[in-house]
Amino acid sequence: MFRAVFRLSATGARSLARSQPFYSAPLASRCYSHAKVETDEEFDARWVTYFSKPDIDAWELRKGMNTLIGYDLVPEPKILDSALRACRRLNDLASAIRILEAVKDKAGPRKDIYPYVIQELKPTLTELGISTPEELGIDKL
Repeated sequence: MFRAVFRLSATGARSLARSQPFYSAPLASRCYSHAKVETDEEFDARWVTYFSKPDIDAWELRKGMNTLIGYDLVPEPKILDSALRACRRLNDLASAIRILEAVKDKAGPRKDIYPYVIQELKPTLTELGISTPEELGIDKL
């Protein structure tokens, strides 16, 4: 009986002392998506089309703006133009002002972006009768 235990323990010790064989794995290949990469123009056109839908409702407007603001970018003025026009179609002044506030927040420390966007949107804001948060005095709250 002791002989069997000794033989098993000796075999176990030999297997531990033996070095493990070195297997080199093939280089890992990355599996990227084969989906088409969307250009900036296509991105802008997709969002302009989304906000230009004649039957857009308030929920879709908020959902679209929430998704758009979630991206790592400040929306182009033409996208914001169509979103503001959607706000006018819905008679939703609060959402229009909230969009402008969100753009100002998205611009962050870059102080030149928000004035550029307002400058580009000024004709639309005048046409639609929408005041900026600065004009309303709510930017200081």
